[in-house]
Amino acid sequence: MGAPFWQSSPPGSIYDHIKVASFALDAEGHIEQWSARAEELLGISAAEVLGRDAVEALVPEELRADVGEKVAEILDGREWTGLLPYRRPAGSGAGGAGQPPVDGIAELYVMPTTGIGGTRGAVCLTLDAYALRRVETDLAASQAVFGQAPMGFLLFGTDLRLVRVNERVAAAFGGSVASHTGRTPRDYLPRSEAERVTAALKQVLDTGEPVTDMQILGPAPEDPQTGSTAPSAREGQPGSLRWSISLYRVHSRTGRPLGVAAVVSDITRRRRAESEAASARRNLALLNEAGARIGNSLDLETTARELLGVTVPQFCDMACVDVYQSLLDGDEGRPGLADGSAELRRVAFASAVSDAPVTAVGSTHRFDFHSPHAAALRTAQVRRVPGGDSGLVQTTLAVPLVAGDTVVGLVQFSRARGSEDFGERDAALAAQLAARAAVCIDNARLYRREHSRALILQRSLLPPGDPEAAGLDIACRYLPGNTATEVGGDWFDVIELPGHRTALVVGDVMGRGLRAAVAMGELRTAVRTLAMLDLEPAEVLAALDEIAGGLGGVSDEVYLATCVYVVYDAVTRRCTFANAGHLPPVVVEPGEPPLLLEVPAGMPLGVGGEPFEEVEVELPDGALLALYTDGLVESRDHGLDEGLEEFRKALCDPAQPLEDVCDHVLDTLYTRHGEDDIALLMARIRGLPADTVGDWLLPAEPRSVALAREHARTQLAAWQLEPLIDTTELLVSELVTNALRHGEGGRSGGGEPEIRLRLLLGRTLVCEVWDSNLVQPRRRRARDTDEGGRGLQLVSMLSKNWGSRRTHRGKTVWYELALPGSGPGAELDEEALLSAF
Repeated sequence: MGAPFWQSSPPGSIYDHIKVASFALDAEGHIEQWSARAEELLGISAAEVLGRDAVEALVPEELRADVGEKVAEILDGREWTGLLPYRRPAGSGAGGAGQPPVDGIAELYVMPTTGIGGTRGAVCLTLDAYALRRVETDLAASQAVFGQAPMGFLLFGTDLRLVRVNERVAAAFGGSVASHTGRTPRDYLPRSEAERVTAALKQVLDTGEPVTDMQILGPAPEDPQTGSTAPSAREGQPGSLRWSISLYRVHSRTGRPLGVAAVVSDITRRRRAESEAASARRNLALLNEAGARIGNSLDLETTARELLGVTVPQFCDMACVDVYQSLLDGDEGRPGLADGSAELRRVAFASAVSDAPVTAVGSTHRFDFHSPHAAALRTAQVRRVPGGDSGLVQTTLAVPLVAGDTVVGLVQFSRARGSEDFGERDAALAAQLAARAAVCIDNARLYRREHSRALILQRSLLPPGDPEAAGLDIACRYLPGNTATEVGGDWFDVIELPGHRTALVVGDVMGRGLRAAVAMGELRTAVRTLAMLDLEPAEVLAALDEIAGGLGGVSDEVYLATCVYVVYDAVTRRCTFANAGHLPPVVVEPGEPPLLLEVPAGMPLGVGGEPFEEVEVELPDGALLALYTDGLVESRDHGLDEGLEEFRKALCDPAQPLEDVCDHVLDTLYTRHGEDDIALLMARIRGLPADTVGDWLLPAEPRSVALAREHARTQLAAWQLEPLIDTTELLVSELVTNALRHGEGGRSGGGEPEIRLRLLLGRTLVCEVWDSNLVQPRRRRARDTDEGGRGLQLVSMLSKNWGSRRTHRGKTVWYELALPGSGPGAELDEEALLSAF
């Protein structure tokens, strides 16, 4: 409410701005009254003008004639309005002594008056024309702002009620300008927003500090046709607008607060554009993050978790990834009936909501044919799924994982109750994220399939779990790399050789994957074949070198491999080593520290052109021999030297059972890095009992045939192998006779030629005859007219196995008989004997 009409106007009223003054004229045109405001405005004191002719006192000389006529007309009863220039006289009281005259223009409104007795006169109202023009200009500007501005202007009084609004506000909210007078923010805004605005108005009115760009959310203005307004004030929903309001205090010339002015603009479109721009930036950031984080691993589950790590909680509150079980099993056909209802396995789940429902990772399930999830899988299109029965989910996007033309599974993005629903832009982003992840997941799936096949191939090529060898205890371990690492070409083998000898092999094909596993299998097969030829270790590696050089075939791809080949003779306890670029064997003798055996490393297989050297070492009973690949002693976390030193420390107690020693080594060393395959082959020397070996040197004379038969008969009787005596005597006679006839005998210490006979008892009976001739015997079928040539034929027919090998001083011819009761060949086969002759 304004001040009561009887109260005086406060300082700073409109009259102070326009400087209104008055004076009066008598019937003769003399000034008879002079106001204080006239003295202030015109700068002339009352003493200077009272009683004087108004024209002479106030009008410049050059205008007096025209003004005098106007004064006469006014005194005759006519009103007059006009501009009158004036000059303050020098030395006037208002101007101050010594000040120069000041020019001015006064706007006059002269009204004739009639006094008591009918006397004529006039009352003159005057004001500063310049001040009046300023007020008119201010009013015009105000009117332009309130009437023509595209923004809304509101003026609140000190009671925080509207005093005035402009046409923009009236047009926006309906009604005339006058109809908004007296309203408060609660008439336009929801309660919470109205309280914010009211508090801001009060603060500005009290402190004078303006508030700029205060954003408020309110309903859309009423419809001029229906007169209804939308009660909702939720941003992004129909019927809601966002406004920006700036508030500043309005006060009089003297500083008295008159109210608060508000400038309001509708920023809904700007806000929507900003929101869309922010959403686009967020989406781009998510895609960039997805590109950086998804697919760094070739592990399928890890890739799925990387997708969820990017999207939860930045994009959604919960998410899970399901993959068709048939694809995980290696089936390359379309999953199930391709209707979306085939079995899926959950491979990843993530949630930012503590009480979210969880389907256990690793569990399998099916979607109903009529469900939107199955439809998404069938059509390879994103489907929206309304909130579930739990009441925690607002909405879900079911997004198929499509790699090429194959749907590999489904990812579900869910937002919790109360969150914003997924829009079209969100669905497009979800499809992009899923497409990127699908390719990586499918790559991981294909890699897992190849890894599994390569691992199956590699394991099938390794020796059985408990290999046996004469005079050796064997323990072995093979650890493949993890699924994120391609299968390598590590292998080991234990090969029984004639004469209680054993070949121990460990190798590593350089490279990874199925091709490396195939190359490993070819080399392992070649090693076994060469070992059966009873070649020396250096000769085996030389032949392998040539084979490795030809593994690339027409592709010219070079396969390199490292290999260490060891032959152990259980009778002499001597080991012969040959190395092709592999890590050195480790030997631990009883009571001695572990030792890296110095074997010339040589070049890797496949390089070609370099010979291989051999080293022969005699090992005592109880000695431990360890062969291994680099995955055991080298990784990204530690170097080779450090790994070798740790390996040696792990072998500090070799007297434990060999299997326990293997386990201790793997537990002590860092073998869980999964960066490479690991092969470990350990053998402990276990000398043969003395009573299982018969060894004789015979002179190179015919009588040695009879001596050989006698030694064999006596030894087999001691071993209680009487059923084998006849066969053994016959075959020993043949071998010794051949050595005398075709060989040169052996020389011991440079003396006379001699022949060596050795009988070995193990799982079979082995007979060996040594001589100094390097020519290998060759079996042939004798003709009926031939007097000889049937000896080796006889040996082949009566023995279980037979063969020959070169030695440093000649050759060894051997045969093997099965022990009685262990199978055919244990006794002399008379029919076979007769057929040979």
